[in-house]
Amino acid sequence: MNSTGFRLSRPLPPGVYSVRPRLPRIRSPRVRSWAVTIVLFIAAMLDAWLNYPPPRDWTFYASVIAATALLLRNRYPRAVLLVTLPGLYTGTAMVAAMVALYGVARSRPPGRQLWTATVLVGLGLFIPWPLSEFVRETTSDHIQDLIHAVMLAGGPAALGLLLQTRESLKARIAELATLRDHERELHAQTVLARERARIAREMHDVVSHQAGLIAVQAGALQVTASDPEVRQTAKMLRGLAVATLEELRTMILVLRAAGAGPTELVPQPRLTDLPRLVAESEVDAVLHLFVPEEAALPEPVERAAYRTVQEALTNVRKHAPGAWTEVSVLLDGDRLLVAVENGPAPAEPGRLDLPGGGHGIVGLRERATLLGGTLRAAPLEDGGFGVRLRVPVTPPASTARD
Repeated sequence: MNSTGFRLSRPLPPGVYSVRPRLPRIRSPRVRSWAVTIVLFIAAMLDAWLNYPPPRDWTFYASVIAATALLLRNRYPRAVLLVTLPGLYTGTAMVAAMVALYGVARSRPPGRQLWTATVLVGLGLFIPWPLSEFVRETTSDHIQDLIHAVMLAGGPAALGLLLQTRESLKARIAELATLRDHERELHAQTVLARERARIAREMHDVVSHQAGLIAVQAGALQVTASDPEVRQTAKMLRGLAVATLEELRTMILVLRAAGAGPTELVPQPRLTDLPRLVAESEVDAVLHLFVPEEAALPEPVERAAYRTVQEALTNVRKHAPGAWTEVSVLLDGDRLLVAVENGPAPAEPGRLDLPGGGHGIVGLRERATLLGGTLRAAPLEDGGFGVRLRVPVTPPASTARD
C-alpha cells in the first residue's frame, strides 16, 4: 500500500516506506459518547421520517419525540425507555426503543426492571398498529412477528449485559492486578527480611565471635606483657576490638529491626564526635572544624561527614602510617565541605602496605550521591592522597537512611 491507501503493482524499493493513513481517534470518553448519541438520534429520526410519508398524523410526532428522547439516554435510561414506548406501540420508533432498551441493560445488572423493559419492547415489536391489523394476520404472520420481536428485543438487552459484564471483568482484573502487585511487594519484603536476619546471624555467630576472641586475647596480653610498648599496643588492639564489637552490635540490631521505621536504635556519630575520632585514630592528624555550634545540620549529612573522615583516617593508618594528615570541615553557606589530605608515607625499610579493596571509598561515594553531593578521592601532587566531600545541608527527601 502507498501513502494514499492504494495497493501498488510492484513492491517498493529498499529504503522507501509506505505509511497507511489512520483515521483520527476520539480520545475523550464524553465526546465519544455524545458522538454515538448523535448518530443514534439521526438513525431514529430517519426511521420515523422514512416510514411516515405525508400526510403525517400524531403517531409520527410520537416517533419524533421518542427519537429526541435519545439525547438523554446516558443520564436517564429508564425514563427515556418509557418515553419511547408510545412511539413504538403507535408508530415506528423501533430504533429508538431498541437503543433505549440497550441503555437500560447497560446501566443495570440483570433484574426485574430489565426483564420488564425487554418484555415491553418485545410486545411493541410484536403487536402491530392499529390493533385491527393483529386480527387480520395469519398464524404464520404471528409466528414471524414473534421471532422478530424476540430477536430485536433480546439483541439490545444481551449486548448491554455483555458490555456491562465486560466492564465488571475489567474492574475485577485491575483489582486482581493490584492485589498481585501487593503480594509481590510483601513477598519481596519477606525475602529481604529473611536475608537480613541471615546476615545478622552470620555476623553474630562468626564476626562477633572472632572479634570477641581478639579482645580477650589482647586484654590477656595487656595484663601479662612486661614490655610497656607491647602493653600499649595490646591496649590499642583491645580498644579497637571492643569498638568493632559495638559497631557490629549496632548493625545487627538495625538488620533485625528491618521495617521498624526511621527511628534510630542507638545514637549515631555527629560532627561533635570528630575530635575524639581524630585523637583516637593513631594518626598524626590535625582537625580544623569550622562549623558553628549552633548550626543545625541534618543528621544524615553529619553522619556522612563523620564516616568520610573515619574512612580516610583508616586508609592513612593502613597505607601511609606516620604521614601527616589534615582534616578540614567547613560549613560554606548551604554546603558542607569535608577535606582529608595526607602526605606521603615515610620510608621505612621492611614496611608492608596492607591490602585494600576500595570498597570504603565506593560506599562513601554512594552515600554522597544519595545526599545530592559529590565525593572525590585522588592522589596529590606531593605523593599524598586527598578525599574531598561536598554535600548540601538540605539533602533530597528521598534520601535513604543508613
